[in-house]
Amino acid sequence: MSNQREQADMFLAQMDQFANTMKESVGIPVLMDQKTGVRMWWDQREIKLRFVISVEKTFKFFEALAEGKLLATKCKKSGKILFPPQVDCPDDPEDEVEWVELPNKGELITWTVIYVKPYSFGHYQDYTVGIAKLENGVQILAWVRETDPKKLRMGMPVKIEIVRRQPENYLTYEIVPLEE
Repeated sequence: MSNQREQADMFLAQMDQFANTMKESVGIPVLMDQKTGVRMWWDQREIKLRFVISVEKTFKFFEALAEGKLLATKCKKSGKILFPPQVDCPDDPEDEVEWVELPNKGELITWTVIYVKPYSFGHYQDYTVGIAKLENGVQILAWVRETDPKKLRMGMPVKIEIVRRQPENYLTYEIVPLEE
């Protein structure tokens, strides 16, 4: 099998075939859950989910990515830095927030390799995501640019780099391990 998406498609085709058999014999696409023995409805309609969401109030974040900067918001009253940026302080929505640039260096806190990907990420090879604690204490979650996770270790120095993710061609940020 060449990739995970093909395996998922083959599995779905097998499930559809079984559901069609059930519809012919009992009139409905019901499957039996192997673990619990519970009857499950197998919906054979495929859903493609696309969405549009307003980024008007946080558009400055995306503009900054285009300039190679990573921004957060900071509550003017409490001083709490909010990342990803938020338009309201979670402690008190009445408090105002301001834009601040995040440092691009920190340390790797933790990571994991994603072997079983969501269907929409099936075209990617296995990838690593991690959490980096930046020099100002803010923690961010992002893909880690390292193909060999055995080279990663807790506390290793990292930088945050703005990149253009392919094949989608959009700007995002990654955690990049630094040589010591």
